Amino acid sequence: MRMPDQIREAIVAHAETCAPEEACGLLAGDESGNLTMAYCLTNIEHSPVAYTIDPEEHFKAMRHAETNGWHLVGAFHSHPTTEPYPSTTDRALAMEPDWVYVIAGKGREVRAYRLERGSVIEVPLEA
Repeated sequence: MRMPDQIREAIVAHAETCAPEEACGLLAGDESGNLTMAYCLTNIEHSPVAYTIDPEEHFKAMRHAETNGWHLVGAFHSHPTTEPYPSTTDRALAMEPDWVYVIAGKGREVRAYRLERGSVIEVPLEA
């Protein structure tokens, strides 16, 4: 999956700004499946180990993506003190099997996954 540097930097910057709480947001993509936008949104749980995207912001991101001819193709969040690997909770709460789930971990590392029926499949990211 293509993740332009500016999207990676937006995710990392949002994670750093929100620390020690988890950051979260949504990802838009084009018809080719390439990422076109990272929507840095509010974690209404304000938790270092969990996140829930603000529903109103979710709706605004969806409308913005549709206006630009994009689709929501994934979500991202951070693990402020651990590596970017899906936790048991991440796997259990992944509701969209076609989405990519991006995690920003400690040390500015960013990795992407598909979470299908509890399995974890890493998605290579290209700049």
